[in-house]
Amino acid sequence: MRNDPRQYDELAGQWWDPRGHFVSLSWIAKARAAQVPRAPRPGAVLVDVACGGGLLHPHLEGKGYTHIGVDLSQEGPKVARSHGVDHVVRGDINRIPLADGCADVVVAGQCLEHVEDPYAVAIECCRILKPGGKFVLDTIADTLLARLFIITVSENLPLPGMAPKGCHDHKLFVNPDRLARACETAGVPMKLRGLFPHISDFLPWFLRLRPDVRMRPVRATNVLYQAVGTKVA
Repeated sequence: MRNDPRQYDELAGQWWDPRGHFVSLSWIAKARAAQVPRAPRPGAVLVDVACGGGLLHPHLEGKGYTHIGVDLSQEGPKVARSHGVDHVVRGDINRIPLADGCADVVVAGQCLEHVEDPYAVAIECCRILKPGGKFVLDTIADTLLARLFIITVSENLPLPGMAPKGCHDHKLFVNPDRLARACETAGVPMKLRGLFPHISDFLPWFLRLRPDVRMRPVRATNVLYQAVGTKVA
């Protein structure tokens, strides 16, 4: 069965494994955190939608937020709390169990491509964002090229760091233009750009000569892309 959420509980021990199935999510989380500004005030709240094992947390160090995760899994919230996330609310991201305008920043990383209506989830994220707050997301485009890279290659190569087999369903991949329109209707105009790994980092990482693979911005949004916007006051 593809896109089975139980897989995340079964693999919860790999969230922080530097050679495990989820390591590429930590590389993307670092690129996501780079778009998060310093907290505008003491007590500012960042909501991490589908926080998983809390991979974003170390990249927020020194930015001054109370880091609140939301996740549906059983085991992910336990892992996230053990790695520094301040609070984790167990809940469905289709109906985020938080109040309107509660967050100074909302991030949604690598989750929209796992839900039936990603555009509705994006609107939910906009709902909990304060006017003037920042929304940062990344997801996978609904293209044949993305299917090739993310499923045909990544899920089938027997190498460290590859996505677990069956993790993705290409039918759920997210159209960039439609996503941007959904966010704009919710008061958050977004700027989109692609993300792609530095290919030159893979061999040193594979040989354990560097700790990660850097993600770089690219023009093309036809595989992995990031969107950033500010809610209209």
